[in-house]
Amino acid sequence: MNIQVIVATHKPYAMPADDMYLPLHVGAEGKEPIGFTGDNTGDHISEKNATFCELTGLYWAWKNLEADYIGLAHYRRHFGGSKKGEPIERVLTGEQAARLMEGKDGLLPKKRQYYIETLYSHYAHTCHVEPLDLTGDILREKYPTYVPAFERLKERTGAHMFNMFILRRDHLDAYCTWLFDILFELERRVDASQYDSFHARFFGRVSELLLDVWLEQNPLDCATAPIVGMEKTNWIKKGGSFLLAKFFGKKYGKSF
Repeated sequence: MNIQVIVATHKPYAMPADDMYLPLHVGAEGKEPIGFTGDNTGDHISEKNATFCELTGLYWAWKNLEADYIGLAHYRRHFGGSKKGEPIERVLTGEQAARLMEGKDGLLPKKRQYYIETLYSHYAHTCHVEPLDLTGDILREKYPTYVPAFERLKERTGAHMFNMFILRRDHLDAYCTWLFDILFELERRVDASQYDSFHARFFGRVSELLLDVWLEQNPLDCATAPIVGMEKTNWIKKGGSFLLAKFFGKKYGKSF
């Protein structure tokens, strides 16, 4: 099983040693090299990284890798394969991934649950919701069969988040063809410059929610794995920011 997982990063960082992983410098166009493969080679959209985030890496992997299974992880966030050791030692290995995905269509992160929020209300409280609503309009025009799954974002409280997955090549091609068609249309309809640098990255956030919309319409048999964070999360700050967003209308100003 030939598996290639890009690790999206914009800076030098400790990377898994396993051959399954390919550290990828996202947003490399016009930037100084950092010692990793750049997403500005071959067929690419590297110049969109300020708004598309890690999706410039996904696009690059989709267009330029030839593996049987292709996936995406992040420099600070990986699939977990072990419960022991330091975070970098707990990252899923190629051997573990192959065992998990044997006879499967791919691998997804375990669902993240919001419990007291729906996926839609959490997005609306923490980010500017207009791009997400416009995405619904685009689906109604171009992919109407997906609209019921999109509308269920207003009911569901859990999702496979972070734009992380490993998919068999044919499924990745189908998903990316659909996803980028929608996002490029969204780009034509929304002027990202109206937002600050944090909120202008809405393409990456919208796509997080679109993954399960696509999966509901195209059910796959995927294994799941936990997420391993490379850095500690300040839950007090994160929880405080969530409460300010939910009850006082203060949008998020940074990632956690």
